[in-house]
Amino acid sequence: MAPPRHLLLLLLLGFLAAASLAFTLTAAVYEDQVGLADWHQKYIGKVKQAVYHSQKSGRRRVVVLTEENVIASLDLRSGDIFWRHVIEKNDPVDELSLSLGKFVVVTLSSGGSILRAWNLPDGQMIWETNLQVSKSSKPLLHVLSNNKVAKDNLVFVLAGRWIYAVSSIDGVISWGKEFSLDGLDLKQIIQSPENDIVYAVGLAGSSKLNLYQLNAKTGETVKHIQESFPIALCGETILGSHNVLVALDETRSDLFLIELKGESISYNKVHISDLVQGLSGTVKLLPLMSNGVIALQASSTVSLLKLKGIDGLEVIQSFEQPAAVSDALTITEKDEAFAVVQHTGSEIEFVVKFTSDVTGEVIREKINIDQHRGNIQKVFLNNYIRTDKSHGFRALVVMEDHSLLLVQQGEVVWSREDGLASIVDVTTSELPIEKDGVSVANVEHNLFEWLKGHMLKLKGTLMLANADELAAIQAMRLKSSEKNKMTRDHNGFRKLLIVLTKAGKVIALHTGDGRIIWSNLLQSLRSSKSGEMPSALRICQWQVPHHRVMHENPSILIIGRSGADSAAPGVLSVLDSYSGEELNSLKLDHSVVQIIPLTVKDSSEHRLQLIVDSHSRAHLYPRSPDAMNVFLHEMPNTYLYTVDIETNVIRGHSLQKSCDNSDDEYCFSTKELWSIVFPSDTERIAISETRKMNEVVHAQAKIIADQDVMYKYLSKNLVFVATVSPKASGEIGSAAPEEAWLVAYLIDAVTGRILHRVTHHGAQGPVHAVVSENWVVYHYFNLRAHRFEMAVIEIYDQSRADNKDVMKLILGKHNLSAPITSYTRPEVMVKSQSYFFTFSVKAIAATQTAKGITSKQLLIGTIGDQVLALDKRFVDPRRSVNPTQQEKEEGIIPLTDALPIIPTSYLTHSLQVEALRGIVSIPSKLESTTLVFTYGVDLFYTQLAPSRTYDSLTDEFSYALLLITIAALVAAIVVTWIWSEKKELRDKWR
Repeated sequence: MAPPRHLLLLLLLGFLAAASLAFTLTAAVYEDQVGLADWHQKYIGKVKQAVYHSQKSGRRRVVVLTEENVIASLDLRSGDIFWRHVIEKNDPVDELSLSLGKFVVVTLSSGGSILRAWNLPDGQMIWETNLQVSKSSKPLLHVLSNNKVAKDNLVFVLAGRWIYAVSSIDGVISWGKEFSLDGLDLKQIIQSPENDIVYAVGLAGSSKLNLYQLNAKTGETVKHIQESFPIALCGETILGSHNVLVALDETRSDLFLIELKGESISYNKVHISDLVQGLSGTVKLLPLMSNGVIALQASSTVSLLKLKGIDGLEVIQSFEQPAAVSDALTITEKDEAFAVVQHTGSEIEFVVKFTSDVTGEVIREKINIDQHRGNIQKVFLNNYIRTDKSHGFRALVVMEDHSLLLVQQGEVVWSREDGLASIVDVTTSELPIEKDGVSVANVEHNLFEWLKGHMLKLKGTLMLANADELAAIQAMRLKSSEKNKMTRDHNGFRKLLIVLTKAGKVIALHTGDGRIIWSNLLQSLRSSKSGEMPSALRICQWQVPHHRVMHENPSILIIGRSGADSAAPGVLSVLDSYSGEELNSLKLDHSVVQIIPLTVKDSSEHRLQLIVDSHSRAHLYPRSPDAMNVFLHEMPNTYLYTVDIETNVIRGHSLQKSCDNSDDEYCFSTKELWSIVFPSDTERIAISETRKMNEVVHAQAKIIADQDVMYKYLSKNLVFVATVSPKASGEIGSAAPEEAWLVAYLIDAVTGRILHRVTHHGAQGPVHAVVSENWVVYHYFNLRAHRFEMAVIEIYDQSRADNKDVMKLILGKHNLSAPITSYTRPEVMVKSQSYFFTFSVKAIAATQTAKGITSKQLLIGTIGDQVLALDKRFVDPRRSVNPTQQEKEEGIIPLTDALPIIPTSYLTHSLQVEALRGIVSIPSKLESTTLVFTYGVDLFYTQLAPSRTYDSLTDEFSYALLLITIAALVAAIVVTWIWSEKKELRDKWR
């Protein structure tokens, strides 16, 4: 007997109510879930100048200027950032200082043409002044400390032959002066402590020293003195005392001691070899700026010299490299202190000296530091008053890996890994399946912990949890132990992001929370016989062993140069992906110009790499017979191309079996197959892009609206090249619309055949592009419309058009399995379209997934340093104003002239990745989800599901309500069955 209708109706209503409640709760995003699937880290870069502000009351801070063009204020107690400004690269900041009672930060940028003042507490810009200056090798900023000169501190700017005096209160130019002497380059400004006179010192040419006495209030020239030197000076000068300059000659073998008197200039020449024996390498004068003490640095030693007027110099002490000397710090009116920091084994030695007694030591401390930080590069000294009224000292230490340390009282107070602000390349590594012999199944939560966690979540959902349980739920969400484990998960979300920095340091970050797992400053990249700084170029996967067959850890390959020049010999280093230990290193006997990762592996799972040198010879790595056999099988199908922007030429090459005049069997010569020479008077190469070698394409066929089939032109040899007119190669607005054009090419890298060419009249760079599957999207500026544009080109293979016949497919009369060769002229069809876009772009990438099934999205780094996810359907060339019903069902969006900017499509939300440079998409094992890593001065990581999580439940899914619904349904079924049985029994008794 069926249950009563009213009972069924009540059960149905209850089920619908529970389902609607579950849907409402699971569709919500809670505030405490922010940061669970993403993280953001802020950095500043390598510090090149630091100014302390440590007043008696308030927050003690240090204002720094970095090589990444960042001005920042740091907390001296913790190293945290109070405020920060990332200045554009086209406005390089030259110097930084404090003024006006030390509450205003003054910066000089753009070669001395822009002077700015920033409020010290909050970093707000107070004023900006533009100065007209001549070109200068190094502008100089000097804050006048004598308050008798004016009501406020004057800021002096020296650039070329210009000198300005600017008020530090409002930025008004008090006076400006251009000296008429041709070739004059001002080097120093000296303040007279007794009157309103300042002295400007400059070099005319390279051998004529000029001294100008100026009135600080009016800028009037009081006196001009010129002195000629017998030999040329290199232009490197420092102030040894209040009236003595020390200069290096052009050969850097002699020092000139120049005394500036009121009426004349006198000098004395001192041979450096007479002072310090056995100097080697380039000699430099360190800007110690101490009264009577100068520091001389060579490649092997740092020497402290005592100045005895112009009579000579006396060597006080020498330190073996690596060592660094700080600037002088005023302690009293007559005394100054400076610091010397040097390595002694596994420690650094921090020594503070007074200029009045250089042989003595105020402080000598030994401090243990991480050896993976390298040598000391810069030291910035600061003092404070102890409780016993004596002077204490602290120092900011800049290390070789660009990290920043604060040392005080014999220990490191805090450290910052600011090398992560200069990432060069990124790769990933899977985490181990087992850890300490325990499988992942055992490492995961056991049943008791799983039930305990879900019971807490259930109590929180039903609002039955007490304060402690709510805190435990919050801790579980924020800690998210699942995502922070050091083992591989079944969805592939937990990985190691392994980054290579500009300093040559390799750092592994956990995708769970961005913490550093290991780091290694490579010794192989640091050693250089020429003394030049090495260059880190590329990081890629080297060996990825199959975990079921091989038990070795995966390894990565780092490729670099032993010098900054492109002809410098290359360096290879192999690191363990799990520990960061350097397994092997190799100094190459050839240069590194191009790196070509191949798709094949040898029997030991090593990925083959081709390195092309400056002589167009290709070298195979690893150098093993097994790798050689694999490569020889693939060599006939291996082609490479080179883009020479300087000569405006693209060339295609094939490989020959051996190098000419070489016994190296792993060296292959190249043969030029084709070349495309762009006419330099009409076109200049702006950019070239190709598909990623590891990109996965799910299907070649594409079903369109009218049930037709189009076949994608999927060639890994497809190269996109964009050229611009010579006048349009500069900044936006440098050319008129009639003088500007952009030409986009699709070129086959095997034959050099131009598959497609399109011209955009009135268009100008900068050009950014991404190539994926059979399409390319590129971004440029339209001068006629005064707006940015984004264009798309899709290319299809027409040679397989006959495969649309179903009968041919059934009878096997199709060419789907026919080999594809670039030597046959392809029958291609191209579709293209252009759209207006709101923003300027810094970088463009496309999402990648494990199987290539999920819809593509464009990852666009905007001028606001944010990442926008734009669905590829918006840049579909088949969009029309009035799409048909079939096209609407296919998903074609009606055509609009501009691409939409949806606020919720920003992956970075309200965050900014300052100075954004690169976007990397990393496939996970879950097809619907890709991992996105963005880097610049900051780092940002998140997960993205372009087609939503169609293959998994979301994190917001309420398991508690699902369990309640199931339990309610089971109870309802049981109750209904009992009632039905009783009713049936009553009916039988009637």
